[in-house]
Amino acid sequence: MLLGRREDIFRPFRELQREIDRLFEDFFKTEIRPAREVFAPDMDVYETDDEVVVEVEVPGLDRKDIKITVEENILKISGEKKIEREQKGRNYYFVERSAGKFERAIRLPDYVDVEKIKAEYKNGVLTVRIPKKEERKKKVIEVEVQE
Repeated sequence: MLLGRREDIFRPFRELQREIDRLFEDFFKTEIRPAREVFAPDMDVYETDDEVVVEVEVPGLDRKDIKITVEENILKISGEKKIEREQKGRNYYFVERSAGKFERAIRLPDYVDVEKIKAEYKNGVLTVRIPKKEERKKKVIEVEVQE
């Protein structure tokens, strides 16, 4: 009879141990997610008084892996992000970094001067600057109010 009571006292601890074991098993059985099949870098486009600016986040790329073209007022930014993973001796728990070819395209307004386009790649951000044509730059004219 005493033995039966002793088992009842330890039952919550055994259940707690099983739950902890299950949590660890679930963590280490985490399915490795494949890298996203489509790599589409984030992009911001804004306008100032003098230019249209396109900023694209492409960390991990080399400048030579980025191509910028303008055709019929459509700006295309394309490239390929490569991730070389050493498989030997590694058991990945997560694979979330994206890789692959990408292309982003936007239609430019007709008042930009595509002949003077400039691009800079710094700290993983590609910045493309397209100046406005002189006649379209914002002009502020003060008008005097007559009495």
